[in-house]
Amino acid sequence: MKTASYWETRQGEVVLCLLCPQYCNIQPGKTGVCRVRKNVSGRLVSLNYGEVAAFALDPIEKKPLYHFYPGSEILSVGAKGCNLSCGFCQNWHISQADAETHKVTPLRLAEIVEDYGKKKQSIGLSYTYSEPLVWFEFVLETAELVREKGFKNVLVTNGHINEAPLKELIPDIDAMNIDVKSFSHEFYGKVCSGKLKPVLRTAELAREAGCHIEITNLLIPGLNDSEDDIMKLVSWIREVLGDATPVHFSRYYPAYKFTEPPTPVATLRKAAEIAREKLKYVYLGNIPGAEGRDTLCYQCGNTVIKRSLFGATGLELKDSRCLYCGAPIHVIQP
Repeated sequence: MKTASYWETRQGEVVLCLLCPQYCNIQPGKTGVCRVRKNVSGRLVSLNYGEVAAFALDPIEKKPLYHFYPGSEILSVGAKGCNLSCGFCQNWHISQADAETHKVTPLRLAEIVEDYGKKKQSIGLSYTYSEPLVWFEFVLETAELVREKGFKNVLVTNGHINEAPLKELIPDIDAMNIDVKSFSHEFYGKVCSGKLKPVLRTAELAREAGCHIEITNLLIPGLNDSEDDIMKLVSWIREVLGDATPVHFSRYYPAYKFTEPPTPVATLRKAAEIAREKLKYVYLGNIPGAEGRDTLCYQCGNTVIKRSLFGATGLELKDSRCLYCGAPIHVIQP
């Protein structure tokens, strides 16, 4: 078992985990909220170090990242565990359950990334599917090796982490999709057993570090889909992250403990309408067809990146500028 980072000993072999804002006081033999950091005789260990629960080669658009190497593929891995308890979790079978895992070392995974890069044109490694931040020690070591081999590291995360570990990790991370569950502190506490403020701080620090950022917001009927909530989120993105930050409004489907019907498509369309008043790039996800996937030039309105379910299918760009009017399109290309 790998000794974990960011913890301190309390009285009677109790350990305080300092990785995330849960600040779990963990008794000997017990785990924290995430289920993957355990107190073993007064020492905090990582139970998911080197344990891979999911592995696939995905389009980068599936993360979703629409403005980071569009049309490319990326090797994607995930581990079990999460430091939030969202009743609507779309990947609960990995994050909240004891999924089957396979062992791999950071060095071996970096070698696999290199092999996929040579044979399948993968741009790097995405830590995704569950919550990579509770896989911290493994992600930290692997990301450094992947970077040394000349490949990209991507985090798909809930952003629920403390500043010190984030600052240690972020130098080796090239892009992040951060899932902002809601712009309501009450929602985070009641529905996710977490906190909003640290998530916003994660996005701010990542932006300051020069990491590419995209934001996802899963809209759940009656809980976080009010026009006021959406306006607050959009205003914060514009003021803090910038109006060129892509935002993805995603459709909720019944999963895990939630049985309510899916989000009406009209709700997502309204969210996009509100967001486009302040932001250049707004997308819709988890809805039938290709609606809301394409990138439109904010200046002339023409489609500059065409997308299908399987990624980007056409780019009308030259040097990251619109081919029709020459406006700069905020996208990272090879």
